[in-house]
Amino acid sequence: MIGAADIREWRGHAVVDEADHRIGTLESVYVETASDQAFFATVTVGLPTRHRLVFVPLDDAVVGPGYVRVAFPKALVKQAPSIGTDDVLPAEDEPAVFAHYSLEYTPGAGGERRLARR
Repeated sequence: MIGAADIREWRGHAVVDEADHRIGTLESVYVETASDQAFFATVTVGLPTRHRLVFVPLDDAVVGPGYVRVAFPKALVKQAPSIGTDDVLPAEDEPAVFAHYSLEYTPGAGGERRLARR
């Protein structure tokens, strides 16, 4: 797993899928609140006048010179739940992000949110 500190250095670099198709630009990293490990990245996608941020898991992500390669196809990532470029993921929307990638969602023991933006 890529550490949160490491991946933050790649903000602004290209995000590509496993076939090297460009998805967008790395905007930020969301970490698991329990472990502070990088878990999702937000990627800027869309037209220049209508940008949005989509979520993509960082499991099996590979960092290369000027890019981050994720283990999910471009089409799936572009259909992921999104937020505005100045927004933060609301806690009630977290389960939908996990469900989109068929990942199990379990809130913290006290009901706290699972993801935090870094």
